[in-house]
Amino acid sequence: MEYAYLGPEGTFTETALHYALSRFSPSPNATCVPYATVPAALDAVRRAERAAAMVPMENSRKGVVPATLEGLTVGGDLHIVAEVVVPVTFALLAAPGVGLDGIGRVLSHPHALAQCAGWLRRNVPGARLEPAHSTAGAARDVVVADDPSCAAIAAPAVADQYGMRVLAQDIGDDENAVTRFVMVRRAGVPPARTGRDRTSLLVSVGDRTPAALPGILSVFSTGRVNLTWVQAWPTGTRLGTYRFFVDVDGHIDDQPVSRAVAALFDIGAEARFLGSYPRGLAAERAQRPGRVSSPHRPHAHTVRKDMP
Repeated sequence: MEYAYLGPEGTFTETALHYALSRFSPSPNATCVPYATVPAALDAVRRAERAAAMVPMENSRKGVVPATLEGLTVGGDLHIVAEVVVPVTFALLAAPGVGLDGIGRVLSHPHALAQCAGWLRRNVPGARLEPAHSTAGAARDVVVADDPSCAAIAAPAVADQYGMRVLAQDIGDDENAVTRFVMVRRAGVPPARTGRDRTSLLVSVGDRTPAALPGILSVFSTGRVNLTWVQAWPTGTRLGTYRFFVDVDGHIDDQPVSRAVAALFDIGAEARFLGSYPRGLAAERAQRPGRVSSPHRPHAHTVRKDMP
């Protein structure tokens, strides 16, 4: 079994994937394969090249990851089967011999740059901030650039991976920040109920966005289903029209949840099932996971566990 994730090696997404795999049945042949972007990882699952993909969904401070939400709106052929919440700790990394006063450029994922904005303003106010596809990818880009004025924001453990120096640790503006990651596979039968489940839906209401939202909320409150997350997402057809990502407590096989989904159709909404899965698996603070490199796949790593 092979699993995709937003790479390269050393991302918080890789940490989430290894943690999720460790919670399920062993498979000695499971490998984790990094992809440069979220769409690339999801497309690998759509093409059945990988069993599933781990991708970031949202951050507690800076909100949703647009590429993941956009990917889930396409086709209806992917389901979420697990989620992992990872505490994120950021460090500023640079080449050996580089000091803080020499930093003129800082690379990282846009969410990481935003989460460290206060520290950056205070400590490297003149530095230019440049977005990258991932935190570990930013560190790799700094090494490739061979520019002594360039630094990256990433997990501290990434420094050893790329031969970099940690200039400063714990530079995030919120020490309690976490990121929610989801494991996505091709549509099929959801994991069995655990008693601690979440169900995700994509609710469409056509051109009736303002008028329909109160009715959607009422469906869940009337059915005594706890609605935990609502995110409006543009339909892409006309300004002011939206679909809604909705998370509720419970499994689709729980009667209150299935009744609420049926009631959405009764009010003229369309509800696409995005998955039922164990909620809130909490990983340890991100560190580089142990692994044995595959001798056959230079970009894959062997892991100990596998999803069912």
